[in-house]
Amino acid sequence: MQLFTIFGNPVSHSKSPLMHNLSFKGLGYNGCYTRYRLEDGNALKSKFLELGIQGANITVPHKEHAFNACDELDEFAQKVGAVNTIVNKNGKLYGYNTDAPGFLKAISEFKNIKTVLFLGAGGTAQSTSIVLRDAGYEVTLLNRSEKRLQKYIDQGFQTYTFDTFINDKAYDLVVNMTSAGLEDENLPSPIEILKDILPNTLACVDVIYGKETAFLKLAKAYNKPTKDGSDMLLYQGVIAFEYFTEGKFTFEEIKVQMQKAFIL
Repeated sequence: MQLFTIFGNPVSHSKSPLMHNLSFKGLGYNGCYTRYRLEDGNALKSKFLELGIQGANITVPHKEHAFNACDELDEFAQKVGAVNTIVNKNGKLYGYNTDAPGFLKAISEFKNIKTVLFLGAGGTAQSTSIVLRDAGYEVTLLNRSEKRLQKYIDQGFQTYTFDTFINDKAYDLVVNMTSAGLEDENLPSPIEILKDILPNTLACVDVIYGKETAFLKLAKAYNKPTKDGSDMLLYQGVIAFEYFTEGKFTFEEIKVQMQKAFIL
């Protein structure tokens, strides 16, 4: 039996084990998927090899550590500098990023979206900002500190900190890319900024799934369409499963099995 896991901190809330195990069972694949709370992202590679696993997903806050842990990177992962899926191929760790294509598919139902504001500048924002720009969206990033924004500035993105933010245009889509709200009722930015932005936006998305975060509650107070991270999670999971099983199943075959995790 091949073993798989998800590395993160926190990780107890993750739906990935249920999604992948339902798919293994439904598709008759001899695999088992667990979860592992990893405190130190620098230990990711050694822990991966120690556990003897075939593949892993990586969630916050270790996606950039995962990038550094890989021996080989696919072209997109190399471009964005963040990895959320690793596969062991003959002792070499191959890194991929399935977050970004998953996110792009998840927001496709929102129409007339051209300008996007990301709240946060971590590993998920890193990959999705690039895939969205490549798809024709204009992406701006707002983050607490300036340090994390430098790489985005170097890549030509418009960026702000909480202290420098100027609301001089409407953002069609506002996305919480932080973990604010995952285990608390915190907002991803000062409420004064959100109250300035949200009246003029068309829709709001939170990458956190399985709960209505304080950010989504605030967006609904302004009667904005909202979406949590469930669709993104589903689509990135399907793509990761394709890598785990070396393309033995189609996207739709996997999706049918994986979707069951969201109705149990």
